[in-house]
Amino acid sequence: MDTAFTEEQEQMRRTVRELLARRCGPAAVRAAVLTPAGYDTALWHTLARQLGLPGLALPEAYGGIGCGTLELALAFEEAGRALLPSPLLPTAVLAAPLIATLGSPEQRALLLPRLASGELTAALAVPGSALAPALGLTGSGHGWAGGGRAGGVQASYRTGGAQEGWRLYGEADQVLGGHSAGLLLVAAHTGGFTRSRTLLFLVDCADGAADGLVRTRQTALDETRAVARVQLRDVNATLLGESNDDMCSALATAGPRVAAVLAAEAVGAADGALTRTVEYVKTREQFGRPIGSFQAVRHRLADVYVQLQAARSAAYYAAWAADRPAGLSAGEAATAGGLALAQGLEALRPAAAEAVQLHGGVGFTWEHEAHLYFKRAAGDELLFGPVHRLRARAAERAALFGAGEGERGGEREGEAVAV
Repeated sequence: MDTAFTEEQEQMRRTVRELLARRCGPAAVRAAVLTPAGYDTALWHTLARQLGLPGLALPEAYGGIGCGTLELALAFEEAGRALLPSPLLPTAVLAAPLIATLGSPEQRALLLPRLASGELTAALAVPGSALAPALGLTGSGHGWAGGGRAGGVQASYRTGGAQEGWRLYGEADQVLGGHSAGLLLVAAHTGGFTRSRTLLFLVDCADGAADGLVRTRQTALDETRAVARVQLRDVNATLLGESNDDMCSALATAGPRVAAVLAAEAVGAADGALTRTVEYVKTREQFGRPIGSFQAVRHRLADVYVQLQAARSAAYYAAWAADRPAGLSAGEAATAGGLALAQGLEALRPAAAEAVQLHGGVGFTWEHEAHLYFKRAAGDELLFGPVHRLRARAAERAALFGAGEGERGGEREGEAVAV
């Protein structure tokens, strides 16, 4: 692994950071989350059309830039630093790579250019709070979809007449960006008991295109990550791709890239919180001197800094490993991603807590931005963690306590589908 970034990578990072510094300050973030979309649509179009962030890791043949996971991670590190509310994560990291890998040629040609340009946003809907298990971050990637009386979303194929095709019925909670996305990628259970499997379906959310679709934005701990409840009541859907094979392994194979990007985003948020705290302790005075001159305060911030740098190194390695360079197995990439995400979340938590504590009385107020970082830390761990489960899953993959669950065979099988 070459640990030095290229000039193009550094330039991209600087460009994103400068733009967000100008247009995504704390006041802009608070204003954006209160809009119906949950983000600044003008800023989204700038990020999409001028910087090409939604298509950063998509193939050039479909309007993307053709970069790798590392470039995507660098962009998300800057987004995390500013706590950017946007559909970038559900569109560019969760939905678009699955469409690019699993979609039919017609679906890729129709959808990917619109996703890359930012014209179309997308969201991945899985039942309940199963996003982390479905991606193989805190589970094996199987057994999360429900079915029958277990809830989730059910799919059935209707034959005959004008209504012929796939229909979806059920509900998915905590869908990132689901209330405003123009396209839903829904994981649904089908096949009954004998041929039970999970398939992925496309649902067009344009006005009048999906009768029976009800989307409700939910109150979230972290307002910068809009989540929605998606209810499907006999909704018309299109099967993603041309295969009726179970898609659980394909979703789990997407996990390493998602984990690496989320780890980089957590590192950026931790860095943003730490930078603001360091600047504040230089100016806040107690007993006639800046509190940053006290040894106890220095030690606390030094501990946060060490955790942050370790997490940053882990995130960069995971992003490099997610693209599966020669000699690296799928299991090793997944282990690196899970551990990097655990380390990133673990670095963000104390950085946000120290930001609240060391800002004193003002750090506890609604008007100050410290609570936004604290809520991001808590919200991310609820959505993608907890940390101990991420580490436990990594230990299972590495067979630290024995390989008695067929783990290695599952990884070999999952290597056939790469996202």
